Amino acid sequence: MPAPLQCYAVTTPGLESVLAAELTGLRLTPGEASPGGIAFAAHHSGLYRANLELRSASRVLVRVAAFHAHSFFELERHAAAVPWDRFVPPGGAVAFRVTSKKSKLYHQDAVAERLGRAVVAAVAGVVVGERGTGNGERDDEESPAPTSPLPAPQLFVARLWRDELILSADASGELLHRRGYRLATAKAPMRESLAAAMLLAAGWDGSAPLVDPFCGAGTIPIEAALLARRLAPGRRRPFAFERWPSFEGATWSRIKHDAEARVLTRAPAPVAGFDRDAGAVEAARANAERAGVAADAAFGQQALSAFVPPAGGPGWVVTNPPWGVRVGARAALRDLYASLGRVLTERAPGWTVVLLSADRRLEAATGLDWEPLFHATSGGVDVRALRARVPG
Repeated sequence: MPAPLQCYAVTTPGLESVLAAELTGLRLTPGEASPGGIAFAAHHSGLYRANLELRSASRVLVRVAAFHAHSFFELERHAAAVPWDRFVPPGGAVAFRVTSKKSKLYHQDAVAERLGRAVVAAVAGVVVGERGTGNGERDDEESPAPTSPLPAPQLFVARLWRDELILSADASGELLHRRGYRLATAKAPMRESLAAAMLLAAGWDGSAPLVDPFCGAGTIPIEAALLARRLAPGRRRPFAFERWPSFEGATWSRIKHDAEARVLTRAPAPVAGFDRDAGAVEAARANAERAGVAADAAFGQQALSAFVPPAGGPGWVVTNPPWGVRVGARAALRDLYASLGRVLTERAPGWTVVLLSADRRLEAATGLDWEPLFHATSGGVDVRALRARVPG
């Protein structure tokens, strides 16, 4: 059997423990963790499974080469030996993201240019696309979705540190949090991967009811329904590895078949989302329809004051209320958070609450005893996920 691929799953910094638990659940052994990702080794089947089923990751990289390069001559010599043809088909396109720190080759565009030349020399008809610099293995929190109808170029990530270059191929393509269902959005949408991380970190397994009283475009209830039904988050989207010449089609078909065999026909318990904005509710319903969970996640227009927990509890309230950063004024939200605590205490005793918060003063206004789950960022804002049990 060939040696396993050296892989790296990228996530939002702060979600590494959630991602490690997911990898373990997929029978992939987490390796060294760094801010924003975890290394792991896998054969093609494990790589495909990680892309298909990881909920908290943003992309998966595969190491292509690692070598010392303190001059452009040395870079070009090693780049000529890289097995580009395993990842780029004839006539394909490539793009590079390069970072360089404490290295003699500090000009990142020049590094990308040399690597591009090596691909062109190795694979017939290759086009070198736009080169990028920036944060290396991480991804911008609000990076825009591609709009071109043409296939995306194969992305290679090159990281130079003290003249040591690590070159990786992106196996995912479009960021993994883009499941393909969220075409309709409401104000201040959250990443799908962050919503899934809240559910996973809190320990919700789909067996108890779940409600989001500030559902917006429905991201939390939809991710909950996908999780409850064991639907792979990547089942309706393509991946970059499918275009690789080394792609194992039969293995991929088996991985997808095995994932579909685990799907439940319905969510075991009710999942619901409410919002006072009628447009947000319509967006949530449309997104749930595209996600294939319209029958599993119910949405309705409703103010917090009208909240009534569904039967079958005690259950879970998992929500991302307004923060006062991008939507509304923060000072005006204290009463809203106080109302949330009061309504839950009166009507949902014994329930578990999971909250995404950007302000400790607003958390305190709920009157609930919060336990931190993780710290992360959302849209460039520092946030933390919290869990509490409603007294009663």
